[in-house]
Amino acid sequence: MSQHNPWPDEGNTGHIWDEDLRELDNPPPLWWMLSFYAGFIMIIFYTLYYPTIPLTDGTGEFTKGVAGWTQVEEYHEDFAVLKDWRKSKFADKEEKLASMSVDEILKDEDLKAYSVATSKQLFGDYCAACHGAGGQGNPNFPVLADDDWLFGGKPSQIEASLINGRIGNMPAKGLMGNLTEQEMNDVTDYVIALSEGKADEPVFAAGKAVYAKGMCLACHGPTGKPLAYTGAANLTDQIWRFGSDRETIYNVIAKGVNVKKDGEYLEGTQKAVMPAFNERLPNAEVNIKRLTVYVHALGGGQ
Repeated sequence: MSQHNPWPDEGNTGHIWDEDLRELDNPPPLWWMLSFYAGFIMIIFYTLYYPTIPLTDGTGEFTKGVAGWTQVEEYHEDFAVLKDWRKSKFADKEEKLASMSVDEILKDEDLKAYSVATSKQLFGDYCAACHGAGGQGNPNFPVLADDDWLFGGKPSQIEASLINGRIGNMPAKGLMGNLTEQEMNDVTDYVIALSEGKADEPVFAAGKAVYAKGMCLACHGPTGKPLAYTGAANLTDQIWRFGSDRETIYNVIAKGVNVKKDGEYLEGTQKAVMPAFNERLPNAEVNIKRLTVYVHALGGGQ
């Protein structure tokens, strides 16, 4: 930087580089200055017009502004507009859903597609926490995307499950003293053999005898396949509700499912309860039909 200024009357700052590069001291254009000052005026305007300044009294309150506007109120107003638009746009389909049965809805491809599309949020809000976002099932909860059903996968059965809920039931063969520890080990091996197609091998004869003695066949059927959708598991398909390792299977046999004493769950018993959604869902009569169609369409519906 040179200390010599060859252009003293030019209005530069005296900062000169490379002999002729200098910094000028001209005032900004008028339009720029007006915009600059207008910015300050707009700050004052927005401060007074909109909620802006937090108060210092520790209440978390703030100046409300003369407009009385809030983001929450604007959201509710916009959402109300959207709801009104949806109501008018899809009024005919909603009327059909209310008047038709689930079986009738499934036969109408357009209405079925509408039901599935409008059920995704409902399923996410009310079902996904247990059954997974895609019906794949979270640990210890049933998969809805396969064809293995405890209470049936027909539309009427799915609808009944949603309306009334479901409560699993299996007696605790060990806690109730029905079987000895040796018998429980034998029947555990037999149940695993059923799932592997080896149940007829002589080594599992003792477990087969316990299976009949312990009345396991009353619910699970003589060959491990329940005779009806009563909530009993199919023991031959390698689909396990609570886990496929031997320890877990043994514990389910010994401690049962939903076993209570004096109104309290016994320690170690597995809990398997699906709540009734008839009073949980908004507009339950229509939304249960909608969810029934959605669950049936996940891939496992019968």
